[in-house]
Amino acid sequence: MVAKFDGISVITMKTEFDFFTQRGFGLTIGYGLRPAVLVIDMIRAFTNPDAMLGANLDAQIEATQNLLKSARARGLPVIFSTVSYDDVDLKDAGIWALKQRGVMNLRTGTAEVELDPRLQRKPSEGWLVKKYASCFFGTDLSSRLVSQGVDTLLIAGCTTSGCVRATAVDALQTGFRAMVIRECVGDRSRNAHDQSLFDLHAKYADVVGLDETCAYIEKLPSLL
Repeated sequence: MVAKFDGISVITMKTEFDFFTQRGFGLTIGYGLRPAVLVIDMIRAFTNPDAMLGANLDAQIEATQNLLKSARARGLPVIFSTVSYDDVDLKDAGIWALKQRGVMNLRTGTAEVELDPRLQRKPSEGWLVKKYASCFFGTDLSSRLVSQGVDTLLIAGCTTSGCVRATAVDALQTGFRAMVIRECVGDRSRNAHDQSLFDLHAKYADVVGLDETCAYIEKLPSLL
């Protein structure tokens, strides 16, 4: 576990990991019986490294493609999210618009809020429009998941320290098993990414590998 969080000093991270473990943090939630894949904000505004809010997420896109391939082969529910604002004066961004200038680029109807085309969303797959960090806040995500009997969220997307973290915390608080797939999440800051994975695994989610997640999916009964 320690070697996987290599953005911060390995010695410091190992010391903190041991301390948290001794205090009973980082227990395993485990996968449930009815998972859904949630791909958070893999939109052009975030996956274009030249954009104000962007970063190079090519590796995460490729990993998410593999996750989606496994999920689609079993007919699992898949939901993609975006952040999109309708009001000219950004009133629907609320106070958040005062904190970061980048939200001005997330306008409804622009290419920036569209899904990265490399992920090739299918017509049967969900599309969730949100205004804030968490996919649960102010949306019908909980209702969608409950209506399909989902008990586990397989989480991919960006950014690890922002919308991924907020969604994983809310997933736990709403009663879903939050499984954050390490290779499928990314951030503009490696330090923020590593620290967020450390903290999520300690308190709110299982940070899991892509291979083990795909192996879990392949053992599930097909919903097709």
